[in-house]
Amino acid sequence: MIPKFKKTVFCIFLAVFWTSFGFSQKTIAVLPSLADLVDQLKPVVVNISTTKVVRSPLEDFFKDFRRFFGDEFERFFPPTPQFRTRSLGSGFIVDKEGYILTNNHVIEGAEDIKIKLYNGRTFDAKVVGRDPKSDIALLKINPRGESLPVAKLGDSDRLRVGDWVIAIGNPFGLEHTVTAGIVSAKGRVIGMGPYDDFIQTDASINPGNSGGPLFNLQGEVVGINTAIVAGGQGIGFAIPINMAKNLLPQLKKGKVTHGFLGVYIQDLTPELAKRFGLKEPKGALVSDIMPNSPAAKAGLKKGDVIIRFNDKEVSDSLTLRRLVASTPPKQRVKIEIIRGGKNYIIWVTLEEYEKRAMSIEQWGFTVQKVPPDVSKAAGTNEGVMITEVIINSPADRAGLNAGDIIVEIEHEEVNDINDFEQLMEKYTNNPTLLLGVKIQREGYRTAYVLLER
Repeated sequence: MIPKFKKTVFCIFLAVFWTSFGFSQKTIAVLPSLADLVDQLKPVVVNISTTKVVRSPLEDFFKDFRRFFGDEFERFFPPTPQFRTRSLGSGFIVDKEGYILTNNHVIEGAEDIKIKLYNGRTFDAKVVGRDPKSDIALLKINPRGESLPVAKLGDSDRLRVGDWVIAIGNPFGLEHTVTAGIVSAKGRVIGMGPYDDFIQTDASINPGNSGGPLFNLQGEVVGINTAIVAGGQGIGFAIPINMAKNLLPQLKKGKVTHGFLGVYIQDLTPELAKRFGLKEPKGALVSDIMPNSPAAKAGLKKGDVIIRFNDKEVSDSLTLRRLVASTPPKQRVKIEIIRGGKNYIIWVTLEEYEKRAMSIEQWGFTVQKVPPDVSKAAGTNEGVMITEVIINSPADRAGLNAGDIIVEIEHEEVNDINDFEQLMEKYTNNPTLLLGVKIQREGYRTAYVLLER
């Protein structure tokens, strides 16, 4: 029992606390229930289950042996086993024909994809189109006469930090789990891909939520739930739905291509902004132009500061990359720049990024301009530096590594990125490719390396 005096003091304290924070019986009474809205939204969310074949971890162990023995490898070593795994994800229906949006990582490498609707019916699904760079995929089921509910796609650009959002998905296989929270931040970069532009939310997202929708309180999809922070709580990330809407027409055609401008860009520091005649460090500073690129043909120059792209503000270099990538190739775009302290408008017709990168991806490596410190260490101003080598690709099998510098292709000199792209396109149909390479691990000793498809 609380003594009468102490009980009175406690009641007074509670009353002061309650009123000081603006709570009242009236306030409590008007807090809305989400139940009716959730009832309307649940049917558009689907459960996705996949079966994948996973390679054995012994593949990496035997990689050097495979290089050494070559074609004789199979004589000495048994085939490495493969494993079948099952995984779960989420998605949502975007039209009555049976198209479903989800994350690419949910279905990547899947041999079998099953879709389970809210009413319990199950369908086989096929992949219509996917884009690993943005982690978006489009699936298709045959509804077989079923009248499918369709999600309404909203405008993620109108989202504000602090807006309420609802996530619905299948975390840990718990179907149609509903969580709610607010938009914690926008434009987050978390290292998932080249076009990171995530909505951060504290609506609980867990494994199995991937690919599911993030709704606003009007019942519109504003994001695709994609990632979490391992070990974190209240930190989830969703792809803005506007990115998916931009890609949807291409996804339905089965192939996604990204726009290509052809500029090297960097962020502005306050000191650089002042030097280039800007009041604040906003925009993307052009540090170099790729020869024969759309930027070069349109007249963009080194030292230009791009401040708007198709009437959208460019706050930094990452923003420009996103805007260019989300614009279809062959589209004519308006770019506003600052040059010499004056504003200019330049019209540019974008090309296809994948066309530029196709030859590189066929051989399993990517390159960039040689950084000044690497150029000094290697003792050369020529060539291009390998930035990534894909496992089990021709480049990997030939022993190439990130940091190596390509100085020749089929006995023709590679002075810069332009030479590299032209020569790769010239020899794109070759079954083999002979490269002159300065090997980083051998003190940049030059050696010939033969790539075989």
